[in-house]
Amino acid sequence: MKKVLTILSVILVACILIAGIFSAGLFIGRIYFPQEAEVTNPLADAPVFVDPIFEETSPGFETLVPESPKPAPTFETPQIEVPPPSDGLETLFVPFWEAWDIVHQHYVDQPVDDQAMMEGAIRGMLSVMDTYSQTLGVEIPGIADYNIQSKTPEELQNLFTPFWQSWAMVHTIDNSILVQGAIRGMLDSLGDPHTSYMDPVDYEIANTQFEGTEEYEGIGAWVDISKDYLTIITPFPNSPAETAGLQPGDKILAIDGEDMTGIDGELVRQRVLGPAGTTITLTIFREGMDNFDVDVTRASVIVPSVDGRMLDDNIAYLRIFLFGDKTADEVHQALEKLLAENPTGLILDLRYNGGGSVDAAVAIASEFIAKGVIFYEVYGDGTRDTYESNGKGIATSIPMVVLVNEGSASASEILSGAIQDYGRAPLVGTTTFGKGSVQYWIPLSNNQGAVRVTIASWITPKERQIHKIGLDPDVPIIGIPQSVIDEGFDLSALGMEADQIIVLNEADVQQGRDVQLDKAIEILLK
Repeated sequence: MKKVLTILSVILVACILIAGIFSAGLFIGRIYFPQEAEVTNPLADAPVFVDPIFEETSPGFETLVPESPKPAPTFETPQIEVPPPSDGLETLFVPFWEAWDIVHQHYVDQPVDDQAMMEGAIRGMLSVMDTYSQTLGVEIPGIADYNIQSKTPEELQNLFTPFWQSWAMVHTIDNSILVQGAIRGMLDSLGDPHTSYMDPVDYEIANTQFEGTEEYEGIGAWVDISKDYLTIITPFPNSPAETAGLQPGDKILAIDGEDMTGIDGELVRQRVLGPAGTTITLTIFREGMDNFDVDVTRASVIVPSVDGRMLDDNIAYLRIFLFGDKTADEVHQALEKLLAENPTGLILDLRYNGGGSVDAAVAIASEFIAKGVIFYEVYGDGTRDTYESNGKGIATSIPMVVLVNEGSASASEILSGAIQDYGRAPLVGTTTFGKGSVQYWIPLSNNQGAVRVTIASWITPKERQIHKIGLDPDVPIIGIPQSVIDEGFDLSALGMEADQIIVLNEADVQQGRDVQLDKAIEILLK
């Protein structure tokens, strides 16, 4: 009998094992069958033995548990051999530590995140090598030597241990390229599109750009270099860009077939420049359309600064295209001629004016504001510089309206913000761009390029922030062609009321109807 029971027990255990493997629904300690299956139990009257080597887990499955748990496997820490720091590491890293200090001393938003900057430096360094490394958790012998040889500040040596671990794993003969990548990644970690690094070649190219604002060779357009792609703010009147059909908001995706993704906006701008008579092919992204190519023949372009004239109803019109070295004098001369006509009002047009000289902005604002603060320049340490009217203005009392839009930026916003704060004139149009920061180019040692760093922000006389916010007009209004709406443009994206959006038919577009200018004239006539 004992032998029979033993045999039955073995058979039962075997059945349980097989049942677990094939998901037949057996549980230890009881027998379970799915409801839809009709089966009989040949061992219904036999005793059920619960074997301690099984445990119940999820329905229908059993897991084998060792009779005596084995210790978890251990792995030896990999022994990574790296060469000792190369000679000249201290000299090599002079530009890096200069860039580090520039950010800590001059960057407008303090304090900066050292950890994020260090990790950004690693990403930038590895991106140069197109390498991805998992070194942050690996102990590598000899890393202390890298801290010492590179003159890593003592208080930063623990922070920079992961950086030197990555460096030790990937550094090559041309280590200067890795340093440049580390600087670029460190600055990118700040998340400020206006703070960036230019390597030696790019910095040299940037320094060869035309000086002054009168004439240059190119396509003739104001552009925004701070976006993901170089973006047209507006073409110059009668320029190659205007002739080719480029429009405000167009993004340049490629130049002569070369992708511009990830390339600094200033460098893209430099590539657009070129000898008069040469042709450049621009690949354009425009809202509501498929990407397309435009051939533009460069020319010697006279950069317009000021346009002054009399309109109907005895209204003076003054448009400022940019704030250059001579713009303040040109504005003063234009105002003298216009005021001599004894106009009933003045329209100041700052639409698509991307800014320029701060000194020009102050001088021009002084023409319309008799006295008081024009703007404040606020630094990262909380200190500020105050810019006030020079008190020499000749148009401080004439009724006026200021036209602004999404292309009005920087110095244009300084001027518009002061006029709005003092209630000198209403702003008509759309919200301005929101460029209220100051950048300096600071060259690095060893001919290693330069750091462009945001050192301060501009605020209005009433201490309103401009940067990333812009100025809201007192009278919002915009004209949208019906053809653009038909292409799928979402009017709700404008964030404006229905009565502030004027739909333009084909005749309006052909005649160049300007609803913002019309509104400014309407306000002055009232």
